[in-house]
Amino acid sequence: MPRTRFVLNTFKEQIVSIENTTTETSASFATLGLNPAILKAVEESGYTTPTPIQAQAIPEVLAGHDLMASAQTGTGKTAAFILPALHRIAEPPVVRSKGPRVLVLTPTRELAQQVSDAAAKYGKNMRLKVVSILGGMPYPLQNKLLSSPVDILVATPGRLIDHIERGRIDFSRLEMLVLDEADRMLDMGFIDDVERIAAATPATRQTLLFSATLDGVIGNLANRLLKSPKRITVAAQKARHENIEQRLMYVDDMAHKNRLLDHLLRDTELSQALVFTATKRDADDLADNLMAQGHSAAALHGDMSQRERNRTLLSMRRGQVRVLVATDVAARGIDVAGISHVINFDLPKFAEDYVHRIGRTGRAGASGIAVSFASNRDTPHLKKIERFTGHSIAAHTIAGMEPRFKPRPQPASPRGKPGGFSRHTAPDSRHARPEGGRREGHSHNRFDSSAPRHGGNTATPGQTRRPASSFTLGRGHNSGNR
Repeated sequence: MPRTRFVLNTFKEQIVSIENTTTETSASFATLGLNPAILKAVEESGYTTPTPIQAQAIPEVLAGHDLMASAQTGTGKTAAFILPALHRIAEPPVVRSKGPRVLVLTPTRELAQQVSDAAAKYGKNMRLKVVSILGGMPYPLQNKLLSSPVDILVATPGRLIDHIERGRIDFSRLEMLVLDEADRMLDMGFIDDVERIAAATPATRQTLLFSATLDGVIGNLANRLLKSPKRITVAAQKARHENIEQRLMYVDDMAHKNRLLDHLLRDTELSQALVFTATKRDADDLADNLMAQGHSAAALHGDMSQRERNRTLLSMRRGQVRVLVATDVAARGIDVAGISHVINFDLPKFAEDYVHRIGRTGRAGASGIAVSFASNRDTPHLKKIERFTGHSIAAHTIAGMEPRFKPRPQPASPRGKPGGFSRHTAPDSRHARPEGGRREGHSHNRFDSSAPRHGGNTATPGQTRRPASSFTLGRGHNSGNR
């Protein structure tokens, strides 16, 4: 096929903004101009019609434009940059070296694995080498992977910086740089690393930036790294998750919170649950506590090796784990079809994270339930979440487990409706290390508690357990390694 020319403008132009909040598109993958080998893989995967972000982004990337794009989780944004990246790789390289032709930066190891899997899936009919450079992987293995020519390199910023400093990566033939979930990388304190990595790549590269928001710090970063970018915004934040029932449950203290969680997890309609905690230690402690109560549970956080994390996720996908207790960073990019419930044991530090958390259920058109625990003093933080999502969260109670206090009334929601703190009866169904690279949220609803110590030291796949006597769930958060 004729070689596609990628023209990179050197002149400043006005950013073009394309707004689209619909879910329908009349385009087909066959009309996007992708390489036939890629189209065949897409069709073999069962896809014929691109999502709105794919339909808008792919032609712009194929035309050689830099791109700023915002789209919700689950809209297919990974394919929006992987497919045109593969199209570019289908053409012979301009510069011959061992370095990558496409570099994708992601904030977490799980998201990096998801991107690598997508590249392998859609590039299966091509001669393709995809390499992941992640924290937790042995350096000798990574050095070996980088010793031969690489087509797509997927990396987390911290580990990639290590290899750059050791002179182990040649960017001389890099043609495309992708910043995936750029807002999350900045939240985690990677902005300096991202800019340093970008500075090590050729000025002629094409740069794609995907983020939940395109304003503020992200906009400033884009101005420094992108050249006359096209701007695409698909699906407003407030339009998200219509298929997810969101519930709020007020709690008195840690013991009350634990009782509610145990009751919810015994619901026979719950297939699998993802429970979010504020810190790595909380995830370990809570998973141990749940196992002692008879639940099939495992923890997932950044202190686990990549092998342990992969094994735990595989156990979750196979149905061997029913309850996964995770931190925000570790759960980024998790896509398990069986997750019917998301439970915010601790509220997230940032309202944006609430949207990403509940988006782990209700995938691919399925319905889901998201439950958030909160104390009365969390009302201001709940208002921030509701303001960000544009929806009020209705308060529910479980018969016999109602909170002792009367929730404070909340001002009108952004839509002018009551804040949702009317009491409904839910169907009867039966800490201190931060995560996030260089910065992590803290708990907004931690209570002093005298929760009893629990027994049990059964290890789930991919998880090493400490002796049960070494902790008490609900202890303070000012000790230990943060």
